[in-house]
Amino acid sequence: MKRKNNVISVLLMIFFIAVAVITLLPLALLAVSSLRPGSDLMRYGLNFSIDWANANLHEYQMLFSGQNNYFIWYRNSLVITVVQVTLALLLSACVGYGFAMYDFKFKNAIFVCVLLVMMVPTEVILLPLYRLISGMKLTNSMWGVILPYTVVPMLIFFFRQYLSGISKEFVEAARVDGCTEYGIFARIIMPLMKPSFAAMGIYQGMSSWNNFLWPMIVINDINKITLPVGLQSLLSPYGNNYDILIAGSCFAIIPILILFICFQRYFIEGMTAGGVKG
Repeated sequence: MKRKNNVISVLLMIFFIAVAVITLLPLALLAVSSLRPGSDLMRYGLNFSIDWANANLHEYQMLFSGQNNYFIWYRNSLVITVVQVTLALLLSACVGYGFAMYDFKFKNAIFVCVLLVMMVPTEVILLPLYRLISGMKLTNSMWGVILPYTVVPMLIFFFRQYLSGISKEFVEAARVDGCTEYGIFARIIMPLMKPSFAAMGIYQGMSSWNNFLWPMIVINDINKITLPVGLQSLLSPYGNNYDILIAGSCFAIIPILILFICFQRYFIEGMTAGGVKG
């Protein structure tokens, strides 16, 4: 029995190592390609064959030269991501807290509506969403990108499931001690939600940082577009600027990498604790 368990452990380890290699391979390919001249990329495409004698950081020098809008796009994406993630976590946590801790009329029916919204592809609601943002005169602005994602059904569902595992006795004891409803949420519930905030912060941060379709539709000013849209604009029928594109794609990974490193110790705990409870 023990030998069988050892074999299973070895097989699982091999499997996860293979998954890790497959996951990291594109990143390694991107990093190696960023050291090659753009002419080589146009001729041979992305591959690991590189003449290390001619490898250089010329593409990164072009990136930092200030002769392009790369860091304007980078700043736009950072601002939008930070504001969007902050609002989404706070507002979705409030809604999830309400579903988990309060009893009110049609509570289950409203929660089912939240689940139904989760099943609707974003592309289906793009047109009415654009008409709504256009009617509010928020097109071509950062708030036009941010507002539709300030309350996220996925986050509401996750926070509700997470808070369902927290005893209501905490809330009742705080009420007995004279704490207000807002005080209970801010002083008691939010500190208990740190793991879930970390898990959903990484999830929502990646979604916001990589969001391409909605910012492309809402913003048409070259100085207001986000990084994914800006990188895509480097590819055109009139010429492909692979030098900045590949180096810029490598540099774009850094914020998400930092976000995960900072919150990784909470990530697994938050994801497992937020699972569906019976």
